[in-house]
Amino acid sequence: MIPVRQCLKLTPLCSQIRHGSRMFPQLKRGSFNRITDEDVNLFAGIVGQNGIKTEELDHYNTDWLNTVSGFTELVVSPKSVEEVAAVLRHCNGRRLAVVPQGGNTGLVGGSNPVFDEIVLSLERLNNISHIDPYAGIVECEAGVILQNLSDKVGEHGYTVPLDLGARGSCFIGGNLATHAGGLRVVRYGQLRGSVLGMRVVLPDGQILDGRSNMRKDNTGYDIKQLFIGSEGTLGVITDVSLLLPQTPVSVNMALFGCDSFDDVIKCYRLSRQCLGEIVSACEFMDSLCMTSVNDILGLASPLEDSHPFYYLVETSGMNMDHDMEKLETCIEKVFESGCATDGVMAASKDQARHMMSLRENIAPALKAVGFNYKYDVSLPIQHMYSLVEKIRNKMRKTEGAFSVGYGHLGDNNLHLNIITPQYCTQALSLIEPFVYEEVSRLKGSISAEHGMGLKKANYLRYSKDPSMIAMMRSLKDVFDPNGIMNPYKLLPWND
Repeated sequence: MIPVRQCLKLTPLCSQIRHGSRMFPQLKRGSFNRITDEDVNLFAGIVGQNGIKTEELDHYNTDWLNTVSGFTELVVSPKSVEEVAAVLRHCNGRRLAVVPQGGNTGLVGGSNPVFDEIVLSLERLNNISHIDPYAGIVECEAGVILQNLSDKVGEHGYTVPLDLGARGSCFIGGNLATHAGGLRVVRYGQLRGSVLGMRVVLPDGQILDGRSNMRKDNTGYDIKQLFIGSEGTLGVITDVSLLLPQTPVSVNMALFGCDSFDDVIKCYRLSRQCLGEIVSACEFMDSLCMTSVNDILGLASPLEDSHPFYYLVETSGMNMDHDMEKLETCIEKVFESGCATDGVMAASKDQARHMMSLRENIAPALKAVGFNYKYDVSLPIQHMYSLVEKIRNKMRKTEGAFSVGYGHLGDNNLHLNIITPQYCTQALSLIEPFVYEEVSRLKGSISAEHGMGLKKANYLRYSKDPSMIAMMRSLKDVFDPNGIMNPYKLLPWND
């Protein structure tokens, strides 16, 4: 196994930043007006001086990966739905482009300005309005940080049906706008299935109040679903009601070392058969992923030897003895089958957290090494790792490049990462559109959970039929006829 530090020399992250308009030189600024001092003063009158920022805006302009950056000169942060409505009403009337922004943890350039769009930050919409301890429902604003929401509902014996590595900084509104997936889709399903109600502000300032705490509401079109996954292109989500599962009493974890991806799939199949309803996460990573977190972040593997692949399974239930017995039986069957050559079960909560941290810290480790080309795709499980192998073959002559694969086996979600010492157009030309062509050929999806953003917008045709794209454009025109909401994102801009 080659240590990651021998694959690449560390590159200063500041040199990786690419302005969105420079990354896509053919992309031209839309026919939007530019902000004036009069606009800034009007916004200050709506949200207060504390809700206006015109300096030190790097955090709002640049994405988490340090790969895409715009040059907004104004961030507006409302504190209420009425303030959001007033801001958007003015922007629509003046044809000022707007980028809604949550915690800015996205990976496809969806929450950053491309040119000089106004950033509408939801950071001050952070109230948890109500928790119903009997029905297991929480009502909150869109700017609540996922970890804070999880902690608060945890006080009442519930958990949020979403968990991901960015939990400490992402906002629940952004999770909904991008329809984030995360680690536990295999247990709780997609996030949209837990949304009971929602309030949204349209580009013209109209407030759509679809708040509800009813699990059953069969009274017509489910309008809220249009905004989940719309990436801020149709309106701004300001409030949400979520149905919550009970917090598990028993959480256990096991990590296996495997010789091939076929063995990983066999481990996954056995764990689903043995563990049934208590499975809550099924993750895999290859050897370079493990080496990355070992070498870059100093996180040690609990397995003595290195392996080509690793499979991580988590169980969550309400009876420790029952769950432990099931997991032990599963481990026995895995070893009897020969699909794992090594393995360990967490003996404490700390050990379980450490095991999961190995998986969750792959992205931060890779970010520290060089420029990351990230691809978040859905594929039939038997083809998930073949895409990694094909891209490695294509990149074999690119100096300093290496590729890794990891992801969520429980929902067929592969995270393919290619890393080069710095941004390289020649490397990108080898990767795109090849990755999207392969995913389309295998009838997968080019975005499993990260959304389309700026980076993937022009490749939508690889996952959507032309008739579907035309319908999406029609919906965009209905909700946002002036096109001010998050322009250049999600829908193709090159046709």
